[in-house]
Amino acid sequence: MAILFNFIIAFSAAFIGVIPPGLINMSAAKISMKEGRRNATLFSLGVCVTVMLQTYIALLFARYLEKNPDIIASLEQVALGIFICITIYFLFIAKDTRRAIPDNLVRKSKKKRFFGGMFIASLNVLPLPFWVYVSVTFSAFGWFSFETPELLTAILASGLGTFIMLRLYIHFFKREDSSRNTPLKVNMNFIIGAVTALISLITAFKIFKDL
Repeated sequence: MAILFNFIIAFSAAFIGVIPPGLINMSAAKISMKEGRRNATLFSLGVCVTVMLQTYIALLFARYLEKNPDIIASLEQVALGIFICITIYFLFIAKDTRRAIPDNLVRKSKKKRFFGGMFIASLNVLPLPFWVYVSVTFSAFGWFSFETPELLTAILASGLGTFIMLRLYIHFFKREDSSRNTPLKVNMNFIIGAVTALISLITAFKIFKDL
């Protein structure tokens, strides 16, 4: 049962995390439009390898924290400061994402789509604190286990959830639209900022509750 819970939580978190249009999924969609689904799928597989590696690192750190609850209390205050800074950055400093993805970024690793996916995914460091937060939070409710089999299940589920959502992006962006360079309709920085603001409020509430 613990393995099932880990799989569901990790798969759902990864799947939902890739839904908002961003650099990774929009790059996969644009590669699909310009070069076909095969290259886009190779790109997505490279992304998933990096995501699973990031998940592994984050869960190892989270397991250490779970075994040392005193550290969690101190880190919650640090995390609150980090999330507040991230919120301020995405809401007021980060560049508007409502623009087309540059063609030179898409063509940069044309012959090495797999490694290109790994590279672009590595530019996104948010999965590290994201997976620490998710795993520790669900572990507190007894729904997430850090035992080795369950941990490996979560890592595989994170890659699978990411891959399936990227495949949906690839499927729904048709090749005949490749001549377009359509910008995003929504500034995704606002969405990310709103999410981190919500996490900041939840973390602050928990800190003050424990005082």
